[in-house]
Amino acid sequence: MKPNSISLNGHKQDGTNPPLRARRRRLSLSVSGVIGLLIVTFWALMAVAGPLLAPYDANAMISDDYFGPLSLAFPLGTDYLGRDILSRLLHGAPFTIGVALAATVMACTAGVVLALVAAAAGGWVDAFISRTQDALIAIPNKIFALLIVATFGSSVPLLLLMAAFAYMPGAFRMARAVAVNVMTMDFVQVVRTRGEAMPYIIFREVLPNMLRPVLTDFGLRFVYVVLLLSAMSFLGLGVQPPDADWGSLVRENIDGLSAGAPAVLVPAVAIATLTMGVNLLIDSFGGRSKRWMEK
Repeated sequence: MKPNSISLNGHKQDGTNPPLRARRRRLSLSVSGVIGLLIVTFWALMAVAGPLLAPYDANAMISDDYFGPLSLAFPLGTDYLGRDILSRLLHGAPFTIGVALAATVMACTAGVVLALVAAAAGGWVDAFISRTQDALIAIPNKIFALLIVATFGSSVPLLLLMAAFAYMPGAFRMARAVAVNVMTMDFVQVVRTRGEAMPYIIFREVLPNMLRPVLTDFGLRFVYVVLLLSAMSFLGLGVQPPDADWGSLVRENIDGLSAGAPAVLVPAVAIATLTMGVNLLIDSFGGRSKRWMEK
C-alpha cells in the first residue's frame, strides 16, 4: 500500500497527478544527456557489430608503413607492425566494453542482493555482511587486481571475476544505504503490519524504489571497471595477445607517442569518449531523478 496509489487509467486517485506534458518534460534528457546517449549507443553497437565491420583481420600485417598516418586505405592509421588500427579498435571493442559490462552487472547484482538481505534481516546478519564488505572495500582495487593476476595469471574470465569482486563492496554500500532508508518508510511499515512476507516486501515495495539510484551507480561502476581493465591491459596484465582491448592498443603503440602517431592516440580517445559518454548520460539521468523526487 503506497502513499500515492495509481488507478487503472494511470492517474493518482488523490487527484494530484501532474499533466502528461509535465511528466514527459521530467523524463526527457538534457542536451548533455542526449549526447551521452548517442555516444554510448554508438560504442554499444560497435561492441556488438564491430568485428563484422572491420575492413581487415585484426592481426594482419598489411602495410610496410609503421605508425602510418591517416589515409583512405587506413582511416585511423597503422600500428607498430603495420596493422590497421581501425580493425584492431573494432575487434577490441567487445573486450573493452563487453567484459566491463559483464563485470559491472555481476558486481551490482551481487551488491544489491547482499544489500537487500542485510537491510531486510538486520541484526547480526546485517552486521556480518556489512563488516565483511567493509574489509573488502579497504583493499585498493588496483592492488587487489595485481594480486589476483600475479597469483592466478591473466585470462578474460579471471579479469571479469576480479573486476566484479573488486567493485561489489562499493555497490553493496550504496544499495544498502538506499534499502535501509526505504525500509523505514511508512508504506513499507504498513505492508509489514499487514503481514506480508519479506520476499513480497523486498520485490514489490523496496526494490522498485531503489531502481533509479541503483541504475545511476551502475553507470559509475561501469566507468570504473573500464578504467581498471584498461589500466591492467596497459601494464600488460589484461587481455593477452593475439587478442587486444583498447588498453592493450595504447600500451603496444606507446613508442609512437612522441611522433603523435594515431595508433596510440585513437584507442586513448576511444576510452575517453566512452567514459565521458557514460558520465554525461548518468549525470543527466541522476539530475532528472533528483528533480523528479523533489517534485
